[in-house]
Amino acid sequence: MTRRRLFADAGQAFPIYITVVGGLLFLAFAYLAVGQAAANRNGAQTAADAAALAAAQERRDQLAGAWVENLRDPEKWQDIFAGMADGITPSCWRAEQLAADNDATVLSCNADDLLGYTVEVQTNKTVGDSIVPGTETKKSQATATAVIDPRCGFEPPAAEEDADTEEKQELPTLNCKGGVDWELDPETVEDLLPKPEDLFDVHLAD
Repeated sequence: MTRRRLFADAGQAFPIYITVVGGLLFLAFAYLAVGQAAANRNGAQTAADAAALAAAQERRDQLAGAWVENLRDPEKWQDIFAGMADGITPSCWRAEQLAADNDATVLSCNADDLLGYTVEVQTNKTVGDSIVPGTETKKSQATATAVIDPRCGFEPPAAEEDADTEEKQELPTLNCKGGVDWELDPETVEDLLPKPEDLFDVHLAD
């Protein structure tokens, strides 16, 4: 093979080499763009999960506080375990706090049937510059729902036959998940009463 033939073959292979390298670089940048988008999306979902859980936990704490305040009135317990109590205030402010902690903003926050919250968030940061047009201004959004499940049940107290009785009222026993029973007394100090997490579970919806 002559030197001229070698140079001719090399000249023909060079454009192919450039094309292959260019294609590989394009794929690398494309994968990078996908990775950036996925990371931004994961950040949005993390923020949404944290925000929804925070709002639900705040409501759980309020319900537990209402139960303590109404300890001597078992007739109100069922409503409290169903999510209804006087003085309960919206908890979306907690969702906004947790979203901000995760570099996101709450777009919407709604209470679901008294025992849950659905929160939609948007990341504050964009996906960033990439070979995909528009990613430099694209922000990710995600939605999460957290629910509150009562952990305890009880037998409602029987109606008093003698309204003038001076005997101390007996409170129902709380039968909670895990086989935990709480024998309650109207005079029990608050530190010895069930905690919010003993009365309610809070978790993300499936």
